[in-house]
Amino acid sequence: MIKKELKNFLYGYSKIIFLGIGNRLKTDDGAGSVIVNNLKYLENDSLIFIDGETVPENFTGKIRKENPSHLVIIDACLMGEKPGTVKVINQNDFVNIGISTHSISLSYFVKYLQKNMDLKVLFIGIEPESLDYSQNLSNIVKTNLDKLNYIIRCVI
Repeated sequence: MIKKELKNFLYGYSKIIFLGIGNRLKTDDGAGSVIVNNLKYLENDSLIFIDGETVPENFTGKIRKENPSHLVIIDACLMGEKPGTVKVINQNDFVNIGISTHSISLSYFVKYLQKNMDLKVLFIGIEPESLDYSQNLSNIVKTNLDKLNYIIRCVI
């Protein structure tokens, strides 16, 4: 399902930015950061990977400068799903509710980026199993991130 949604979203892109968000010191909260760092080797002029860590707002200037047609945000978020669930979140849903595990308002972040930009945004959420202090992902989140990594590589 996620492969189809991602493929449909990216159809006709000119430049994609994958923005990972997360705190790698808090177990599964670092999922977004981990995946973009694992895919960074694929980077080229039309495919950019940014590790926004816990401060994605610090990268608004870079994102605007790159002027992508598509932005994919990947973050651990509390969706009430089974731990490890990877799910595409409709932009209208995440703009209206705060589903991120971070204090930043992703709705404000996205609205700011879309102001004066023709930018399509997709949010991929990963349900954490643990947000305790640890630098290791839980097994279920790691397994599903590996699957997501494969899907992204197939689609781009």
